[in-house]
Amino acid sequence: MKRHSETVMKYVFMAAAAVSIIAVIVICLFLFSKGFPAIKEIGLFKFLGGTVWKPLEGQFGIFPMILGSIYVTGGAIILGVPIGLLCAIFMAKFCPKGLYKILKPAVDLLAGIPSIVYGFFGLMVIVPFMQDIFGGSGKGILTASVLLAIMILPTIISVSETSIRAVPESYYEGSLALGATHELSVFFTILPAAKSGIIAGIILGIGRAIGETMAVVYIAGNQAVIPESIFDGVRTMTANIVLEMGYASDGIHRNALIATAVVLFVFILIINISFSLLKRRND
Repeated sequence: MKRHSETVMKYVFMAAAAVSIIAVIVICLFLFSKGFPAIKEIGLFKFLGGTVWKPLEGQFGIFPMILGSIYVTGGAIILGVPIGLLCAIFMAKFCPKGLYKILKPAVDLLAGIPSIVYGFFGLMVIVPFMQDIFGGSGKGILTASVLLAIMILPTIISVSETSIRAVPESYYEGSLALGATHELSVFFTILPAAKSGIIAGIILGIGRAIGETMAVVYIAGNQAVIPESIFDGVRTMTANIVLEMGYASDGIHRNALIATAVVLFVFILIINISFSLLKRRND
């Protein structure tokens, strides 16, 4: 009976894995089958390198949106990754138990807040703050980067903390036995051992940042132009898709938006492959 149940569960798990793989394949086939013809019709260099997006005039250049996604995601990484990693280290190795009981649920709660709520918070709190400090509309690269940094914190913190706690205690004890302090043992013994998990958390955080849509639509300014400063408004690739897909016709306009999703998909693929190669090189 036990062997029979194990065989059944083996096929259940296999079927679940197959469903996931099939779903990814179907999504890829849909994107590429709809996106590549549009890229071919527009022209690869005109599509990727064009600086003007005017669908009604037949101009489909997404270079400003590519830059917008890169700038906003890069800003979120610069702000969010150090804060998230330091917070994970504090929670895993320095946080008192009483404070941890409050801090841990708070981090988990951040992960469960819907994107549109984050966007509304950014619009009502961060944008006015930016207006008071820097002037202007308050909507732009810096504002979107700050909000996205907050949004990726729970992912980075949770995964990094779990990875740090998974390091065998013998590593820490051995470092102390060699004369290192608590701080040196954490930063120079435990962190390198938890490197793979920390990198995985950063990858997940970057994936959420570059794929975020609703929150960015509220506060990025949605200007399909090349920004000149971090205070200028931008339009990301995801925002471009969600803003125009609802009224795009079934012709080249809709297919150009799907082609934008293809470019976004390739971006995320490149990021994942790059981090995987980096992790293998450092292992």
